[in-house]
Amino acid sequence: MGGRPPAPRVEYIPAPPPPVTVSTPTQSLKTQTELAKLTSEQTRLNMETGAELDRINEEFYTGQDLRRYRARGAEERLLSETQGEQTRATRETEGAQTRQTRETEGTQERLTTQTRGQEQRATVGKTAEETRETNLQQEQFRRYKENRDYQQSRDAYKS
Repeated sequence: MGGRPPAPRVEYIPAPPPPVTVSTPTQSLKTQTELAKLTSEQTRLNMETGAELDRINEEFYTGQDLRRYRARGAEERLLSETQGEQTRATRETEGAQTRQTRETEGTQERLTTQTRGQEQRATVGKTAEETRETNLQQEQFRRYKENRDYQQSRDAYKS
């Protein structure tokens, strides 16, 4: 038997006792805790103030929009009223001018018709006068020829 050396012997050393926790108050921890509380409170106040400002702004700008819409409506009504007055005045002026133009045209038309009638009557009168004169000349010439023929035939009978 012989040949193996004996197994080494292991001795276990017991573990040291756990450390004892000693509470040591420090100013740093207390300051951090207070700072966190204050930060939280400030954030809450900022949010409340922001919400209040949002409500005030919404109320103001809603009122502002209403005032703007009312002012625009008043301006548009005034513009429409002014345009209506101007349109009525323009049409009244146009109507007066149209009536005056028609009256002038009627007067000129009557004068033109009167002048045309006078000229036509003068033309018809002159034509009738010339026709009578022509007829008279033709009658005189016919009588002259008839008388000459009569004379020629008498002179031929006598000879």
